[in-house]
Amino acid sequence: MLLLANDGYWPAHLPAAGMITVEAEPVGGQMWARIEWAELDAALADGRLPGSPEELAVLRVAVSLADGRPVDLADVVVALDRRRLGLVLAAFAHAAGSHDHCAPAGQGVDPDLRLGPLIAWPARH
Repeated sequence: MLLLANDGYWPAHLPAAGMITVEAEPVGGQMWARIEWAELDAALADGRLPGSPEELAVLRVAVSLADGRPVDLADVVVALDRRRLGLVLAAFAHAAGSHDHCAPAGQGVDPDLRLGPLIAWPARH
């Protein structure tokens, strides 16, 4: 998931907690990684997924977007620093498909013109 990858904290911690399954596609053999969202609550409860309030807020948003779990946005946004707020906003825009949006028809603009993401992923440092 792009939010977790761009945040940078979780790519090392999820595999260490046993939250990532890597498998090959049946056709072509391309490798894929899957986050085991069903194991999240147990991993948090037993301390396998430690994190700061900011890191855990990003994880809660990611699991909501990926697995449909409810998240209280009021709790999340107050925990985010500016960098992670940018990541979460970019994740919302990406989930809404803003990176695939085209110009509205009938406004004198080519309707096949791609508009780009509403909020782009911030540059990685």
